[in-house]
Amino acid sequence: MTVAWRHLLRALHLQTLSPRTPKAGPSLNGAFWTSVTKLGLHTKPIMPPCDFTPERYQSIAYSRVLDIHKQHLSPVQTAYFPEPLLLHQGHMEWLFDYEGNRYLDFFSGIVTVSVGHCHPKLNAAAQTQLGRLWHTSPVFFHPPIHEYAEKLSALLPEPLKVIFLVNSGSEANDLAMLMARAHTNNTDIISFRGAYHGCSPYTIGLTNVGFYKMRIPTGMGCRSTMCPDVFRGPWGGSHCRDSPVQTTRECSCAPDCCQAKDQYIEQFKDTLSTSVAKSIAGFFAEPIQGVSGVVQYPKGFLKEAFELVRERGGVCIADEVQTGFGRLGSHFWGFQTHDVLPDIVTMAKGIGNGFPMAAVVTSPEIAESLAKCLFHFNTFGGNPVACAIGSAVLETSRQPLPLEEVNQILMDCKCMGLLIGRGGIFSQTFRIAPSMCITKPEVDFAVEVFRSALIQHMERRAK
Repeated sequence: MTVAWRHLLRALHLQTLSPRTPKAGPSLNGAFWTSVTKLGLHTKPIMPPCDFTPERYQSIAYSRVLDIHKQHLSPVQTAYFPEPLLLHQGHMEWLFDYEGNRYLDFFSGIVTVSVGHCHPKLNAAAQTQLGRLWHTSPVFFHPPIHEYAEKLSALLPEPLKVIFLVNSGSEANDLAMLMARAHTNNTDIISFRGAYHGCSPYTIGLTNVGFYKMRIPTGMGCRSTMCPDVFRGPWGGSHCRDSPVQTTRECSCAPDCCQAKDQYIEQFKDTLSTSVAKSIAGFFAEPIQGVSGVVQYPKGFLKEAFELVRERGGVCIADEVQTGFGRLGSHFWGFQTHDVLPDIVTMAKGIGNGFPMAAVVTSPEIAESLAKCLFHFNTFGGNPVACAIGSAVLETSRQPLPLEEVNQILMDCKCMGLLIGRGGIFSQTFRIAPSMCITKPEVDFAVEVFRSALIQHMERRAK
């Protein structure tokens, strides 16, 4: 769960419970956000202002777009809405359609735009590399791929240090399947029911969502197992998720001991006993299932499942296509929230903020197993422009605030009567450690002052 989503849930909770009257206060990007305690059934919320003006749309007429799509593009109905939305331009969290209507994008191109549409730092990195070198291929070296590999590997624990760059999540999972089978000399791979790992001829076997399945043979050697869903599954309830947000269904589990996990593990053991060979190639898992409805597992399940897979000679693959690159807020990688160490990690989507890019990261031992049985080659994997954008994404996720901006936030807090500290190797961390005699009203005051100081900071940056 992202930090932003936690704030949204908290805000909705407070709006429902708070007896206070509505207040208007300053908001991000020089705007004012209207905070309301209760909205009428027919009241339309006020959209916060945006300091960006899109270009005027001057391309193909909407009716012509529909005709072209019907005649020349895939007949598969993927578009949302009876009248498909024709987008024209994007800026950070905002999207604009061909008529100039503005939308707050809470889907991010299917969990792909990680740091904002057309982020200026990413635009600059892409434009610089486009003016220097578009494409070579793996037969020649170029600095962007080596710079990116060093940055990405630094964000992963040992021994996950060997990177294979590809172009999409499906392609990354294809390669991970091949790695698992090459390393173990086994065939069977297990994935959860409800899992989505791609729609290529190979990965469609791992994907267990009904409308992606076909009547012809695909994805041989793939086996499904029960998804440990404590919301819709047969076991689990309000104490079972390893998450700030629990399901409303009651259960008899103690807060620190999930009985549902044990029931789901028994189902996983049953799959190992009845549906696969004695030795298996691997187990694929999304840290949180995305396509099937943001499904979170019971505490400790993945850790125990990984142990069972390794006992059968298999490797464990974390599909971070949707959860990686800070999307969960609390950790950079989803597998970290389960306290597990995968043997292979696949990633895409947020890796390039929408630019076609993906990667498979594994250990030197598994990488060598693949190299012994396959001359793996990818013409576009590690493209110079993709790597330049990938590096810019990592820098935008991690870039500390300049010291003068941190100091100004401290000054704003001081002027409103609050003293806080700073720390970190770049002085980028706000240190908050009040005396333990503090009261709740005093904490509420401090939170409101700090919030106001951050809003003032964002307004300055917007200008």
